[in-house]
Amino acid sequence: MSSSTVQQGALPDAAVETKPAARGGEQPATICVKRLGKCYHIYDRPQDRLKQALFRVLGKRYYRDFWALRDVSLEVRRGEAVGILGRNGSGKSTLLQIIAGTLAPTTGSAEVAGRVAALLELGSGFNPEFTGRENVYLNGAILGLTREQVAERFDAIAGFADIGQFLDQPVKTYSSGMMVRLAFAVQVQLEPDVLIVDEALAVGDALFQKRCFQRIEELRGRGVTLLFVSHDQEAVRSLTDRAVLLEEGRVRASGSSGEVLLEYRRLLHEQEKRYFAHALRERVEHTAVSSAPGSHAAAQSFGDLDAEVVGAVVLNAAGEETRYFAPGEQVRIRTRVRSRIAQERLNVSLRIRNRQGVKMYSWGTLNQDMAGWAAGTLAEGAAFWERRFDAGEEFCVEFSFDCALGTDLYEVQACVTHEEDRSMNAQRMLHWRDEAAFFHVGVRRDEYFFGGVCDLRMKAHVVGE
Repeated sequence: MSSSTVQQGALPDAAVETKPAARGGEQPATICVKRLGKCYHIYDRPQDRLKQALFRVLGKRYYRDFWALRDVSLEVRRGEAVGILGRNGSGKSTLLQIIAGTLAPTTGSAEVAGRVAALLELGSGFNPEFTGRENVYLNGAILGLTREQVAERFDAIAGFADIGQFLDQPVKTYSSGMMVRLAFAVQVQLEPDVLIVDEALAVGDALFQKRCFQRIEELRGRGVTLLFVSHDQEAVRSLTDRAVLLEEGRVRASGSSGEVLLEYRRLLHEQEKRYFAHALRERVEHTAVSSAPGSHAAAQSFGDLDAEVVGAVVLNAAGEETRYFAPGEQVRIRTRVRSRIAQERLNVSLRIRNRQGVKMYSWGTLNQDMAGWAAGTLAEGAAFWERRFDAGEEFCVEFSFDCALGTDLYEVQACVTHEEDRSMNAQRMLHWRDEAAFFHVGVRRDEYFFGGVCDLRMKAHVVGE
């Protein structure tokens, strides 16, 4: 058992220690965080730090408090995978460092049952003067393994890292990709009870990331608990069961990964809106969303509402509303939009996700305009992006494609954005709508059958005859 307990004058009611334990029929808790807080002293000038040391007894303060974390509580059970989301500076890394035992809290407590393997800052835990081989044994010792136990696993570690002769070179000569390869290989091969990954995999190449995610799934199958931090929303959605969103050191949202990711996108939109405020023209006062407050539709959408996605319907080739398609059939998604003010430079787009939350495709009117501009086939003023809409005007955009998706239930997300330039580099979300529509794809097994997420139209023929 490793634990971080109350330090630096915590409040009495925040100092109660609770041992990770199971409730009736549930898996035991491997991570138990109670009202956690971390405060740093911020000095405006270097000399203020010296003054504080000299005049502390006089009760003077030459610093201000900065709470990186405040009143954070979290419980994670054996075998669970939890994503930690938030913008840079929200407290994610601080939380993970306290749970990993490398940082002491100011208030509250964090207890972890079992061996913790943490992949935090790139290169943390490595001595840059040691070779990769020596660092493997060093990390094993830190995790409480004997030299013989590490030796038994060494070939598996070296094989997973796959850095060849560099294993016997000093770590200070490694690239960032080689560093994370070795670090991840060490942590996952030493049989942890808790695996903590903080964004480090982002520096690995695509093939290595795939191997890492496969290994994480294997560990989860063995009951290993996972704490995963990443800005890759699809990775969080596919790897974790639930998530926690931090904002300025506090928990803003917690729940299923899908729900928290939607709230995360809302947060990003809020920050984006403030960032681009100086570049945007004055807007008329917004009216409320047409959906009633508290309704499911309102909960599944966000945006500035200078324009609104009124609805979306899924049609077949004959223009009939339907929700069932077979591969090869035409799918038409008709999206109705209302412009609340007179404006132009709009982009209406769709995203299609499968039942597991994986984005299958995203595309919009600006994508089509960009292709036309590149090919020189768009006449002056013919682009949708250049069209002007009046206040109160409603219009429909119909998207169509020949279905090449595999058997599954698919969600249509629809949105309308303001694009300040023609390359999507300055985007403002006017209205995003989750669950705008759904459709199902099934395969006619007696006519045309394939497995997987999409139809590659594969052909087979015998060669050498």
